[in-house]
Amino acid sequence: MSADYYEILGVGRDASADEVKKAYRKLAMKYHPDVSDAPDAAEKFKQIQEAYEVLHDPQKKSIYDRGGDPMGSGGGMGGFGFGGAQGFDMGDLFGAMFGQSASRGPRSRVRRGQDALVRLNLALAEAAFGVTKPITVDTAVICPSCQGSGSGDGGQPVQCTTCHGQGDVTTVQRSFLGDIRTVQPCPNCRGFGTIIAHPCGECSGEGRVRSTRTINVKIPPGVSTGNRVHLDSQGEVGPGGGPAGDLYVEISVQPHDVFRRDGDNLEMVVKVPMTAAALGTEVDLATLEAEREGTAAGDATVKLHVPPSTQSGTRLVVAGRGVPRLRGGGRGDLGVTLLVQTPKHLDDAQRDLLRQLAELRGESRPEVSVDRARKGMFDRIKDAFTA
Repeated sequence: MSADYYEILGVGRDASADEVKKAYRKLAMKYHPDVSDAPDAAEKFKQIQEAYEVLHDPQKKSIYDRGGDPMGSGGGMGGFGFGGAQGFDMGDLFGAMFGQSASRGPRSRVRRGQDALVRLNLALAEAAFGVTKPITVDTAVICPSCQGSGSGDGGQPVQCTTCHGQGDVTTVQRSFLGDIRTVQPCPNCRGFGTIIAHPCGECSGEGRVRSTRTINVKIPPGVSTGNRVHLDSQGEVGPGGGPAGDLYVEISVQPHDVFRRDGDNLEMVVKVPMTAAALGTEVDLATLEAEREGTAAGDATVKLHVPPSTQSGTRLVVAGRGVPRLRGGGRGDLGVTLLVQTPKHLDDAQRDLLRQLAELRGESRPEVSVDRARKGMFDRIKDAFTA
């Protein structure tokens, strides 16, 4: 068998059922034709589905591990005679050589639908405190006309007269090695074994149609860019009105004008006048909660105590005013980096006062030196301006 299902899913031969399922979901989301732009996405997605179909089924996996065809009717190795002797069919040999498969029987018209992925942009406050957002999804839904049956007159599918319900047809070609049997899906019923005599005019017998619908998604507090919200059975309805796949909502958090997020912490920069930094002061800061509807006035602001002799680049911490943790409870902190501003426009009286202060402090002609130990402070200032 040419396909290595373990290699396709990227799992070892001793992988558990949960590991196989996890690998399948990850690859299926990556190579889903509705998500991936890769030219070979559809073919890879088909291989991934086939590998999962075998490895998640204990019986098929056992047959595959023994070297048999898990998709065939028998799956065993059989004897080694020619012309079908001892249970060996030449069609199995040539099928393995030329990509032909043995009979699989009729396919079910009802199959599970594919998973879907949509992306949702959130403001920082929405991501931090949670929100319920409506999203528009364009997926397959059950046909409202035939309710998934695919039949326009409400009747049941009838047996295909070409394959007699087998779902495939066998052709025999004689060669010097004997009869070569080739098994292919029935061209009349497409491998289903049955035919819908009067297909539904709205879905053409598929049992589903494309439709745009709106879903309200509850986003938990503390999500960040890259997180996904899983909505069970909200993806595409399967062929024949089969069960719907799942829907994944991927979060993207937009940058904020004031706050910069660092994990569960928030960082901001506050400019204070030189005199306030020297003498100390108290500053009322608007918190991220101020952008949240229904926030109490007391939670919309926080008082920040700036101690006397505060230097530019000092970082103060307001505990518990960061982002709620997605897991584990509690909140991060709010970090405030202070930038001391030197006055630009002074009148004569102010200039005289500063001269007097400089003389009193002996700073009329100060000696300037570089304090290498303060390198971290300048890094914080640089980060504050580039945040």
